[in-house]
Amino acid sequence: MLAMPEIPLAPVDRIFKKAGAERVGEDAVQALRDILESIAYDLANRSIEMSKHANRKTITAEDVRAVVRIIRCVPLSV
Repeated sequence: MLAMPEIPLAPVDRIFKKAGAERVGEDAVQALRDILESIAYDLANRSIEMSKHANRKTITAEDVRAVVRIIRCVPLSV
């Protein structure tokens, strides 16, 4: 995990609220943010590998979708 998080806390808090939470502890928001970032970096790295496998430098939305289809068969370790 990076020292400086990329995802701000406010949008994560809004996700909790939109999901129906009345109150959310800051530690819960930070935990979800950290997990989401971990998943995002993993997806990004795997998408990069997909584009390299296809002999491309540009990562496409289809690379990301393909990775998601593949990992849905394998549990994510968070």
